[in-house]
Amino acid sequence: MPEINQSFALLSERLMLLAGLAYAVAFCAYAWDLFTFSQAAKRGLAADTRATAVAAGVEKDAVLAGVGSGAARGSAGQDLGAGPQDRGVRPSSKTHAGTDGVTAGDSMRYGKERRVVARVAVALTILAAVVQGFAVLFRGLAAGRVPWGNMYEFCTTGSFAVAVVFLLVLTRRDLRFLGTFVIGLVLVMVVAASVAFWTPVGHLVPALQSYWLVIHVSIAVLSSAFFTLTFAMSVLQLFQSRREASIASGKPDKFHVMRLVPNALSLENLSYRINGIAFVGWTLTLMFGSIWAEKAWGRFWGWDTKEVWTFVIWVVYAGYLHARATKGWTGTRAAWLSIVGYLCVVFNFTIVNVYFSGLHSYAGVGS
Repeated sequence: MPEINQSFALLSERLMLLAGLAYAVAFCAYAWDLFTFSQAAKRGLAADTRATAVAAGVEKDAVLAGVGSGAARGSAGQDLGAGPQDRGVRPSSKTHAGTDGVTAGDSMRYGKERRVVARVAVALTILAAVVQGFAVLFRGLAAGRVPWGNMYEFCTTGSFAVAVVFLLVLTRRDLRFLGTFVIGLVLVMVVAASVAFWTPVGHLVPALQSYWLVIHVSIAVLSSAFFTLTFAMSVLQLFQSRREASIASGKPDKFHVMRLVPNALSLENLSYRINGIAFVGWTLTLMFGSIWAEKAWGRFWGWDTKEVWTFVIWVVYAGYLHARATKGWTGTRAAWLSIVGYLCVVFNFTIVNVYFSGLHSYAGVGS
């Protein structure tokens, strides 16, 4: 076995600390962006209300004077015009009625406005991901193997994958409204790895010394990263759906920050597509895990706790996709199924790894 390089191990831990600090600042920047947009939306709504009242008075005077009121109606029909393209301008054709015309539609494209704080947050996220990538790399070089042999390495590599997936999706869709939630989860994972799951660099147990570790675990981590993204979107979908129902019933909009978030149906549609991709990855995780088990222990399936919960996750997301596609389980029911699936993922990677004994007891906590 290769000798442990303690210098690389120490460098990895310091880089992980720097990455955590950068993620923390990025998290604050995303939160500040949401707050400032909320205040701007609130001011814009107040200005729009005053303009509508003035226009209504002008139209009344114009009618009394026998003059056409087209210009007045044009003034009264102006929208907030804040936020990215197709965001805060007019509702999508699929938007639920009564969203007050200020909820984003399906496109989620970048607009022309300059959200400086949001750009700083994305830049900090890129910086943190690069630093964390080097931290993961040096952890692997220190051990002379792939860096996912215990809970500390699962969390650090997994959080890095979540950040990279988020940044890649940002190149196609304006999901900066998710930054507070996704980077918040990344920060929790980094802190949990450093505080609760820290493990010194060491060699793998014999059962993990296989090329299947690279294939099986890398696909599982990438699939979990996609599931993390859809979890955040499903949570926001529940809040947005409740907001839309409240506005439709005639109540005032009290959650101005949600104007930055797409409508509930758009969130649901994108979450469904991403979950479909992640489900394929999780299916491969289950298949390759069985092949690896046969090579390591002489059987494809043994009802080990880890195996059972990997299958449970597959069943939950399979049920979600099936119900969403064929049984009309849309809206909040679909969101809750997606959330339950992710909670099973978290349970599988934390509670099962740490507290359940079995052939997959590789957490390494306290060793």
